[in-house]
Amino acid sequence: MSSVTFETQRTALADVVAIPVTPFAADGTVDTAAHRALLRRLLDGGITTLTPNGNTGEFYALTPEERRLVAELTADEAGDRAVILAGVGHDLPTAIASARHAGSLGARMVMVHQPVHPYVSAAGWVDYHRAIAEAVPELGVVPYIRNAQLPGARLAELADHCPNVIGVKYAVPDAARFAGFARDAGLDRFVWVAGLAEPYAPSYFSAGATGFTSGLVNVAPAVSRNMLDALRAGDYPAAMKVWEQIRRFEELRAAQGSANNVTVVKEALAALGLCRRDVRPPSRPLPEDERAEVAAIAAGWSI
Repeated sequence: MSSVTFETQRTALADVVAIPVTPFAADGTVDTAAHRALLRRLLDGGITTLTPNGNTGEFYALTPEERRLVAELTADEAGDRAVILAGVGHDLPTAIASARHAGSLGARMVMVHQPVHPYVSAAGWVDYHRAIAEAVPELGVVPYIRNAQLPGARLAELADHCPNVIGVKYAVPDAARFAGFARDAGLDRFVWVAGLAEPYAPSYFSAGATGFTSGLVNVAPAVSRNMLDALRAGDYPAAMKVWEQIRRFEELRAAQGSANNVTVVKEALAALGLCRRDVRPPSRPLPEDERAEVAAIAAGWSI
């Protein structure tokens, strides 16, 4: 199987890779109507790559049934308007079952969440991803890397076994480390996605990334697209103008070890009347005194 087989998937990764939120109803269940409306808003905003069951979707707070529901709703709303990159993870049988389920819905790729097991060896990391990739050879596979200790050579080793490993969501907050990792793994072999979203996109693009993930895109699709357009044009001053525009919002999300990463996004959506602010433990809604600042930022973007 050659990389040419995955041309559509590679193109989809070199873009704004949206991580939709999972809105909850007053009774705590997934609000399917709000979820569909938010997905349509992304699609209407020109977003063509969607990651159901990503971290901004509160992957680890959803039940297995809810994760399936989120994947099904996303695939149904997207139809042929977007490529689905479904988040999978947890134990191997669960990850493989989730990947096969996503494929049955028409997803073209899976993003494999970094294992949260406290003991991860580099060789074991390869084994974990290899088992998933070999179970779904028809799907593109995108490891989500947050481990600064993982060497690029291990990714190359994985791809030697599994040609469907075509891209990487790299989320170590170190642009120099990313540049080295990408070159050790094979810069031209994979599509490199800046996995820490817009704040890191300019520095990671300068080192070889061609796409970036986004949670902010739920609130302001046009803002994320503006940054992508500037980066594609190699216009770093223009990209940094967008960076300045989103800086405070992203600082609020990143504070206290990213405690409010999802909370701030949902707060902005609530301020715009698009869904409830509810998040699940271990996340928590913003305190009252911080809500006004988020609302003001979101209002400034809603043009």
